[in-house]
Amino acid sequence: MKNNTAFLIVMLGLLAGCSSQDHSDLTVFMADVKAKPAGQIEPIPTFTPYEPFDYSVTQMRSPFQRPVTIENLVQLLPASSIKPDENRVKEYLEQFPIESLNMVGTISQKGVLWALIDDNDGNVHYVKEGNYLGMDHGKIRIVGESHVQVMEIITNGVDGWVERPRNLELIEE
Repeated sequence: MKNNTAFLIVMLGLLAGCSSQDHSDLTVFMADVKAKPAGQIEPIPTFTPYEPFDYSVTQMRSPFQRPVTIENLVQLLPASSIKPDENRVKEYLEQFPIESLNMVGTISQKGVLWALIDDNDGNVHYVKEGNYLGMDHGKIRIVGESHVQVMEIITNGVDGWVERPRNLELIEE
């Protein structure tokens, strides 16, 4: 019991010592801060609304295709005998745009060089000269060790068809 009484006396002494502190400096600081004029907040900036751009030059070359070189320009001249065979059964790789197809290798079997084409769906397909790929009636003309040359038949924008050469280059990782 003596210990509890001694402890209680010590605690009351500490409590009394803490309550007698002078906080006048804190009161003066708070009065100075409140006496200063209030600052101004800048208004929210105004933004001009987004204006969409209408890309209406679909008859022109896609900006993602390589420009046609001078030697290939002669082949693009319209010829009346050029037109796609609409009665031909479509091959599997003709459902993909040629830009999405990648050549990933070659394999030779019985003297025929086959190109390995990745369709970006996780499938690799074997193609050789004479097969078709791409959505623009692209017929494979030459299969090389590092490239596949394709001749596409596209509309000339008026009433005819023209041939457009394309290459699929081997992608080495």
